Amino acid sequence: MAAMHTFHSRQWLALPTELVFAFFANPANLPLLMPDWQQARIEEASIVAPPISPHAISTPVAGAGTRLTLSFRPFPFSPVRLQWQAEIDSFVWNSHFSDKQLRGPFDYWHHTHKVTHETRNSEDGTLLEDEIQYRLPFGRFGNLASPLIAMQLRQTFDYRHRRTLELLA
Repeated sequence: MAAMHTFHSRQWLALPTELVFAFFANPANLPLLMPDWQQARIEEASIVAPPISPHAISTPVAGAGTRLTLSFRPFPFSPVRLQWQAEIDSFVWNSHFSDKQLRGPFDYWHHTHKVTHETRNSEDGTLLEDEIQYRLPFGRFGNLASPLIAMQLRQTFDYRHRRTLELLA
């Protein structure tokens, strides 16, 4: 059987927690956070509105039960597009939300996005944390690709951190 893997990422932003949370909870921003070579796009979305926000939010937000189908290129210059269907299975305003893969390239995928108010050097901001638990397909053979997948996740999140700063500036 394939091993379960965990990936962690952290980014501190000198921005209000409510703004950072709303940005990441808006599904339209997902393709903007993926590397250009992936040519990611949302193919289908069934948005479930979350409970009313404790703050005035003017952007669409996807709550628990939302389903998205995303397509993307798995590697540069790929003629193939992969489809990934995910569902948000947990949502708490200005705290966290999680999504799980329903259909896609992994045997298992669960991604939690967490935001926490944090002060650094007397400046208020937000600590954005991502935790991904995943299992690769093809059992033990899939585990051979584990270092490559871990490297691709790190590169993807390094890109995401840079894009987040650009988009929220």
